[in-house]
Amino acid sequence: MKKNFILLVTLISVFASNVFGQNRAGAQKRPNILWIVANDISPDLGCYGNKLVHTPNLDRLAGEGALYKNLITVGAVCSPSRSSFITGMYSVSINCQNQFPKNKTNLPAGIVPVTDYFKKAGYYVANTGGTKMTGPYYTGYNFVHDGKDMYDGFDWRGRGKDQPFFAQVHLTYSHRPFKNDASRPIDPDKVIVPPYYPNHPVSRKDWALYLETIQLLDQQVGEILDRLKQDGLAENTVVFFFGDHGQPHVRGKQFLYDGGINTPLIIRWPGSIKPGTKSDRLISNIDLSATSMQIAGIKTPAYLQGIDFLDKNARPRAYAFAARDRCDETLDRIRAVRTKDFKYIRNFFPDRPYTQFNAYKKYDYPVLTLMQVMNKKGGLNADQAKFMAATRPAEELYDLKKDPFEMHNLANDKAYQTKLKELRSQMDNWLATADKGTYPEDPEEVSYAQELMKTKFKAEMEKKGLDPAISDEDYLDYWQRKLIK
Repeated sequence: MKKNFILLVTLISVFASNVFGQNRAGAQKRPNILWIVANDISPDLGCYGNKLVHTPNLDRLAGEGALYKNLITVGAVCSPSRSSFITGMYSVSINCQNQFPKNKTNLPAGIVPVTDYFKKAGYYVANTGGTKMTGPYYTGYNFVHDGKDMYDGFDWRGRGKDQPFFAQVHLTYSHRPFKNDASRPIDPDKVIVPPYYPNHPVSRKDWALYLETIQLLDQQVGEILDRLKQDGLAENTVVFFFGDHGQPHVRGKQFLYDGGINTPLIIRWPGSIKPGTKSDRLISNIDLSATSMQIAGIKTPAYLQGIDFLDKNARPRAYAFAARDRCDETLDRIRAVRTKDFKYIRNFFPDRPYTQFNAYKKYDYPVLTLMQVMNKKGGLNADQAKFMAATRPAEELYDLKKDPFEMHNLANDKAYQTKLKELRSQMDNWLATADKGTYPEDPEEVSYAQELMKTKFKAEMEKKGLDPAISDEDYLDYWQRKLIK
C-alpha cells in the first residue's frame, strides 16, 4: 500500500511538472517583455570593446545581463528587417524584402505578427517611438497592418492592474543625420576608421559623430531603464536591447557585410540570466520573437522560422541568413549565409557596382563622395578601391576570424573550396525553401521609388544650398567645410 501511495505521489508530481513546467512563466507572476530597438547600429559600444564611445547605461545593462556578439539581422535596411523580427519570419518568406513598398503586402494566410499572440495571452502590447511614450506607433513594416489592432497603446502604464506587458520602444538614434553630443565630444584625431575607409579627416569626423550619436542613444536607454525602475518593474521585466540592422556607413547599411547585419544584443533577465554573461552563439533577429514568446509562456506556432535561443536544450543555430533587395530606388539582389566563423555572399547582379547611385546615401554620407573623388584620383589603396569597382564578384567568401573586416575574398582560394561548397549548398537550399519573394518587383513599385527618391534628393540638396547636379569635387568641398572647422 505504501509503495502504491509513493508511486501515486510520484506520478502526480511528474504530471504537475509536465503541465506547469511547460512554460517558463509557470505559476509565477508572468514576466514583462521590453524591446528597446535602436536604428542603424553595430556593436560599437563600450561593453563591446570600443574605447572611445561612452555608453554607461548600456554597459551597465550588459553587466547585469548577457551580451551576445553574433546577432545577425535578416535585412540590412529598416523595413525588411523589422518585418522579420515582428513576425519571426524571413522577409523573403513573406514577400517583405524590398524597402518601403508603395503597396504593402498581405501576410501569407495563417501568419500574424507576434503581437497577436501576446494579446491573446492577456498581455498589454505597447509600441512607441522615443522615450516619452506618447506615440505615434513606430512600425515601419512592409506588410498591411493597423497599429490600433496590433497594439493596445503607447505606454506600458496604460495596462490593467497586474496585467503583464510586451512593449517596444523604438529609438531613432543612431540613424543619420548624426547629432553632436556637446556634453562629451569625441576627438576625430583619436578615431580609427575601418581599413576599408580612407584615413581622412572627413572619415574620422563622420565616424566620431556616429559614436557621439550612440552616446545620445545611450542616454535615452538610461531614461527608459530609470522609468522601469521607478515603476517598480525592473525585477520582473526582461529587457532586450538590439538594432534593426547595422551602422549607417558606406559599406554598412544596405549591404550584407557584418557592418550591415551584425548588431548588438543585450538581454537582462533578473534571476534567470547570470549577470556579466558573454556569448558568441549565432542568433538571427527572427529568433527574438520566438524567444520572447517562450519567456512569456506562450506556445510558438509551428510555422515560425525563428527559434528560442535561450532554451538550453535547443540545438544552437549553425547558419544565419540575410537578404538585400531594393533599397530606396536602388535595385539589387544579394544573399548571405553566415556561421560563427565564415560568411558567404552571393551577388545576383555582378555586372553592377556596389556603389550604384542611391539618393539617400549620396545626400547623407560624406565618406561616399570622399571615396568617389579619391578613387578618380587613384588615392584609395587596393582594398578600399574594391568597393568602388564597376563590377563585383558573383560569390564572396570570408574567414571572419582571420579577416573580421571582410576584405579578402576567398571564393577562388583552393584552400577554402570545401567551405565554399558547404555554404553554397546551404544557400541553394535556403533559396529553394525560404526565398519566396516576388522577383522581379512590380515595375510600378520601382517607378514609384525612383520618383520619390528623385524628389527627395533634390529637396535634400537644395536644403543644403546645393545644386542637385553638383560635381563630386564641389560636393566634397562642401562636406569638408561643414565637418572640418
